[in-house]
Order: sequence, then structure tokens, then C-alpha cells
Amino acid sequence: MFSLYFKNIDWFLFGSMFFLIAIGLISLWSLSIENYTLFYKQLIWLALGLAFFAVISFFDYRIFKNYGGIILGLYFISVFSLILLNIFGIKTRGVTGWFRLEGFAIQPVEFVKIILIVLFAKYFSKRHVEIYHIRHIIISGLYVLLPTALVMLQPDLGSAMILIILWITVTLFSGIKTKHLLSLLIIFSFIGVLGWTTLLKPYQKERITSFINPYADPSGSGYNIIQSLIAVGSGGVWGKGIGQGPQSHLLFLPEAETDFIFAAFAEEWGFMGNLFLLSCFLIFLLRILKIGKEAENNFAKIFALGFATLVFSQLLIHIGVNTGLLPITGITLPFVSYGGSSLITLMAGAGMVQGIKFHSRKEV
Repeated sequence: MFSLYFKNIDWFLFGSMFFLIAIGLISLWSLSIENYTLFYKQLIWLALGLAFFAVISFFDYRIFKNYGGIILGLYFISVFSLILLNIFGIKTRGVTGWFRLEGFAIQPVEFVKIILIVLFAKYFSKRHVEIYHIRHIIISGLYVLLPTALVMLQPDLGSAMILIILWITVTLFSGIKTKHLLSLLIIFSFIGVLGWTTLLKPYQKERITSFINPYADPSGSGYNIIQSLIAVGSGGVWGKGIGQGPQSHLLFLPEAETDFIFAAFAEEWGFMGNLFLLSCFLIFLLRILKIGKEAENNFAKIFALGFATLVFSQLLIHIGVNTGLLPITGITLPFVSYGGSSLITLMAGAGMVQGIKFHSRKEV
């Protein structure tokens, strides 16, 4: 069995993921010239992530397809963790998004993202014949509304956006009527406006809207975007070299290891480095979609679509923020930014995709 497993590993999927993680580790090492704490912590998270990838890829994913109670249990546990987070979580940069455990920070919303994808795959694959009924859209919308509301209370607008994007993408490709989706989008828009007016503080609103004209307040709300643009632009074709980026190493670029790691990477690796980075993401996403397309059931197809959407949307938003095209949302770059919760869940999702390929073989 183990020999068959290694024989059927999708090396393009695993290899592209490996290169993305390697890029992240090299960038963290470069940013940690004086203090390697984050680099060593990421190595620990990577070891855990590899364990999750191996176990889940060998595990028969069809247990989720056949036993919905497991998924519902995980869903309610994740929602309960968000409730506890709003009570006992630590606040960082105005957001209560992490539990602190023995020097490590755990972000529950990252686990919620992957659990929601599994939940949607189960729900829509079971009802694909009658999915046009609006009750299924309402029920699936309620599944995403509960964690989204709890995430908005933190308030973490970026993660809330990702949850809604996942729901919209999966429901669209599951065959719902457009008019039903539009009506629910209006409801979500109303909730978003309500959250904007009641939950977000003035400085958080300024942080989001500063991308329109960052130079209106260059030392305040527009500072992060301006420094990010300088870092991206100064990299040129070949970059300044590992450990040679003045924007990040002289601490002009804030949150260089998480929210603005693309800018730090672009400064040191330049256009050619960015091209390699995006090529790795492209290969990774194409392999996910190919495995999903060739899968034997709708559950696997929908999960692959949802996971690809998760990676692509975070990639798009992160680069958009770093290049001044989108407001600052606090979304990290998949596999590259520092963060254990994100790395583990993404590697678990990749393991699930690998498991789909392995268990879709004819001999199995």
C-alpha cells in the first residue's frame, strides 16, 4: 500500500508546494538576520504541516462524503472556537484573532476556512440534482453567515471576505439560479454595510480606504502602502539580493514577514523572482483543478474547486494589497507568509487533494 502511495504522489502538486514553502522560509530567514525566532517557529509549523499532509493524503477522504456527522461536528467545534476567541483571544493590531499558547499564536479562522470547504463539498454534492431550490442556498448561506459574523466581531474583514468568496464560488459552480444568488448577495452586502458602520473603528476604516490615495496621509494611514510600493518597485529585474532589502531590513516596511511578505520578496528577488513565485502558484492551482476534474465524484470535484478558490483568492488579495490595488485586509500569502495556522491548514488541504487523486485510481 505504501509503495502504491509513493508511486502515485502528484509530484507537480507536491513540488510546487515545496518551492512555495522554501521561498517563504528563505524570506523569513532573510528577514530574521538579528532574530531567528520566527524562522525556527515556522520550521516547527512546517514539520506539523508535513505530518498533516502525509496523514490526510493517505486517509480515505470518502469518509467525509459518506458521514456528514463528522463534518458537522468539526464545523460546530470551529464555530465554538471563534466564540471563545472573541472572549479570551489576544488583540493584535486592533484584531482579536489569535489564541496564545506557550509562545505560539493559533488563528482559528484558518481552520474554519478548510472545514467550510469540506462542508460545502458534502452539502452540494448530496443535493446537486435539486440545487436550484432556493432553500439550499439559504441553508448554505447560514452555514457561512455564522462564522462570518463571528469573524467580523474580531473584526477581521479580510478573513470574512474569504469565507464569503468561498461560498459564492462553490454555489455558483454547483448550478444555482443567478437570481437566487443575487438576492442573498444583497443581504450579505447589507450585513457588510452594517459591520462597517457599527464594528470598525475610525482608524480601521482609514487603513482600508487609504489605498485610494495613500499620499493623502503618507505618515499615517497611507504609510504601509507607500512603503510596500517602494519595496516592490526598487527590486528591479533581479532584485537586491537575499538580506539586502533596505525597506524590510531597516524596518520601513511593516509586517514584512506576514501581510507584506510579497513586497519584501519582490525587493530582494526582483521581477524574475516574482515570475518564479507566480509560476509555482500557477502549477499548484492547475494541478488542483486537474485532479478535481478527474475525480470520481462531485464531493471531490467541489472540494478541489473550493481549495483552489481559497489559495487563489488569498494570493490575489495579498498581491493586490502589496501593489496598492486593494485596501489593506491582513490576508497573508499562502505557504509563504509566516503563520502556523495558515501553513498547517493549507498543507492539510493539499493533502486532501493528493488523497483524492490516490483514492480515485481504478485499482482502489
